[in-house]
Amino acid sequence: MENGRKRILILTADAGFGHRKAAIAIAAALREVYAELCTVEIANPLDDKRVPAFLRDSQTDYDKLVRVMPELYRFGYETSDTAPISTVIEGAMVMILFNVLADLIRKYRPHVVVSTYPLYQLPLAAVYGLYRKRAPLITVVTDLVTVHRVWFQRTSDLCIVPTEAVLELALDYRVPARKVKVVGIPVHPDFARWNGDQAALQSQLGWRTDLTTLLVVASKRVRNIRDVLRALNHTRLPLQLAIVAGGDETLYHDLSAVTWHLETHLYRLVENMPVFMHAADCVMSKAGGLIVSESLACGLPMLLVDVLPGQETGNADYVIGNGAGERIKDPLAAIETLYHWLEDDGRLLAERARYARRLGRPHAAYDIADLIWEAATRV
Repeated sequence: MENGRKRILILTADAGFGHRKAAIAIAAALREVYAELCTVEIANPLDDKRVPAFLRDSQTDYDKLVRVMPELYRFGYETSDTAPISTVIEGAMVMILFNVLADLIRKYRPHVVVSTYPLYQLPLAAVYGLYRKRAPLITVVTDLVTVHRVWFQRTSDLCIVPTEAVLELALDYRVPARKVKVVGIPVHPDFARWNGDQAALQSQLGWRTDLTTLLVVASKRVRNIRDVLRALNHTRLPLQLAIVAGGDETLYHDLSAVTWHLETHLYRLVENMPVFMHAADCVMSKAGGLIVSESLACGLPMLLVDVLPGQETGNADYVIGNGAGERIKDPLAAIETLYHWLEDDGRLLAERARYARRLGRPHAAYDIADLIWEAATRV
């Protein structure tokens, strides 16, 4: 150990928000619990200029593809999730990323490598094989049920999965049981910090405390959100809306021009999502692994207005099948669902919240940090 510290390298990517947010959550937990004992670095190998442009650009093109051509995305996802195609992809990634990953290993000299993205495992194995020196590799899966086969490689020393369903999938792909552990998707440690005073948080944010609060988490990826909000705005539901545009300037501009009949608070982007979620009563969003995990960690029932064909289908099924939310396919369904949730003094909303709390894993990042530290101390 240099200066008495273990070095942890977390590899991620920026195809969507989830992979990086998981990396940030793990890093935050490590720095909080093992602050004086380790150094943590987060790196995205796909940002390296040696990576072909089509692969670098795939990160920024991801949102556009799934928004404009979701059926094409589903076709690509399902086609690549077959043994022949995934083998070709994995072989290509070894060739493309070998030098990039070798340089990262030389630069950071990690005692443990953690990956929140599935395509780095085999290239790392090739690097380790050539240099005959390896650090333990821990893979953290970031979807709840429907998981691509490329996540599951026996080259990982530990595969951390979010649910029993993904554990079974890992075993089906012949990952040894001793290498798989069910922990959950890591959410930022701030989601685990909650003193139970919702009214105080609402007052702090300038929200009313006498209305049920629907937190709307939008982005360029969430289609049809305007139509749903327009419909809700013309109801007399006892709701207030807290709408986060997720940095989508066009959406923020459009919603700023609306004459709101419901109590509404509109934000371009927020940095304190844990506070917003603990102050809310339910969430409307897409079915991404991280936003679902964050919502469940706060015990928030979910209205899922967008489900990406592929991995998000399983996330939605997990929420709905366990009684923690509903799929909203059109504005009328949103109105009907919220009416049902709020009638009888919110009896159904409270029931959905109980199921959400049962599914939530607010301490997953801490549990993963402990497993990483355990691996580091064995090196």
